[in-house]
Amino acid sequence: MGYNVKLFKLVNGEMVIGKWDADKNIISDPAVLQTVPAEQGVQMMILPFGYPFDNEIEGELDGKHIMYEYKNCPEDVSTKYLEASSKLTLTSGGLGGGMGGGNVSDISSLLKK
Repeated sequence: MGYNVKLFKLVNGEMVIGKWDADKNIISDPAVLQTVPAEQGVQMMILPFGYPFDNEIEGELDGKHIMYEYKNCPEDVSTKYLEASSKLTLTSGGLGGGMGGGNVSDISSLLKK
C-alpha cells in the first residue's frame, strides 16, 4: 500500500510531513520537521507532532490548519519519515547495501557450531 506523503507549512509556522488524505482533508501521522545546525550546514530532524509529550508518530491534523502545501517532498525525507512512523528500515537497493535493517552482517557466523 502506497502512502501519499506530503510536506506542509501550518498556519503556526511549523513544517509538517504526513500522510495526506484528500477525501477527509486530514494529515495522518503528522511529524514536525526541524532544522538543526551542524558542522556541514543544517540537518533535518523528524519529531512526533506532539513531542515531547507524545513519543510516537500518530494522530491527525485537520487540513484547515494548512497554510502552504509544498509541491515536492524530497524522496530521502519521505523515506526517513516512513521509517520513523512505521519503525521499519526501508532499503533503496539490492543486497549490496546490507540486509535491510537486520543486525546480522556475516551469515557464516550463523552456520558455525
